[in-house]
Amino acid sequence: MIILPLECYYIIFNNLQYNYKNLYSCALVNRQWCRIIIPILWRDPKNHFKNLKLIKIFLLTLNVKEQSLLIPFKITLPNHPKPLFEYTNYITSVNNDLYDGVRNWLYYKRYKPTEYILENNLENAVKCSLISMFLRTGKNLKYLSLNEIICNQIIFENLYENTTVTSIHLDNICGDFKYKTLDVLVKILQKNSTLTSLNLEFYLLDFEGVKTLLEALYKNTVLNSLNLCKNQISNKEVEALAKFLYGNTTLTNLDLANNYIRSEGGIALADALYKNTTLTYLGLAEGGEALANALCKNTTITSLDLEYNELELEGGKALADALCKNITLTSLNLASNNLGKEEKH
Repeated sequence: MIILPLECYYIIFNNLQYNYKNLYSCALVNRQWCRIIIPILWRDPKNHFKNLKLIKIFLLTLNVKEQSLLIPFKITLPNHPKPLFEYTNYITSVNNDLYDGVRNWLYYKRYKPTEYILENNLENAVKCSLISMFLRTGKNLKYLSLNEIICNQIIFENLYENTTVTSIHLDNICGDFKYKTLDVLVKILQKNSTLTSLNLEFYLLDFEGVKTLLEALYKNTVLNSLNLCKNQISNKEVEALAKFLYGNTTLTNLDLANNYIRSEGGIALADALYKNTTLTYLGLAEGGEALANALCKNTTITSLDLEYNELELEGGKALADALCKNITLTSLNLASNNLGKEEKH
């Protein structure tokens, strides 16, 4: 019998990483295969976070401090032996499916408080305990989707000291929590040395929020990707953002799509692109002729997303003229711009 080198097994099983059924069957063949396959199976659970069995396994991994968050709600934790593998060590990404899984588990266990506030507190307590556990045990954790539970002291402490997470998505945050969350985020940005990507899509930042965020980013030298699309950002906010871009040397990806930026804001942003030498991707909902002029001289942007910009024919012609002089752009999205056809006379 020919014994394959270990590296070959890794290549074979990694090619099957989304074929969960076959991978699971292979894991039962022998111990060697099992040790290789288990980390692959648990690397990116995706929608499997909704599975009640996974939630039970995660709850078995809580330490005393994390369990204490559940005591006020009289939640009975599973009393099975701890898993043979430290599964959470292998997880690289925690998305919103985890929160659906928590909701499903609470419904299954018939934890159903009558008042919405109590129900929300109950859900958040379980979410906080699990996220804290992932931050403590997740040696390979890279991506994390969070809501207002980031304000929880235990989560903040773990996130503040974390050295593995490189990407955070703050989702579904509203009301007073929006400002509390921003304060927590600023502290993390000032301390964290690994966070390179921040997604604040639909965060609905106002001017003070943008100003607070930028003050933190002035001191941050690690973050290279920022998503601010669908934030109701107007000219006032984008002018502050343009000023930030003048001197920033770390940000390479900036998404400002689906905001309220008009021609004045587009001009301010275009001026910033003359001087910025690091930005390589820009998503924008306005810009017009000013942006076209900036592209004539900008030498770093390689990807530009101008979808839904209402450029129309004249804007399209100005952009086309600019692209004749630009030598760096390799990707351009002009979908839904009503460019039309030039009439012949």
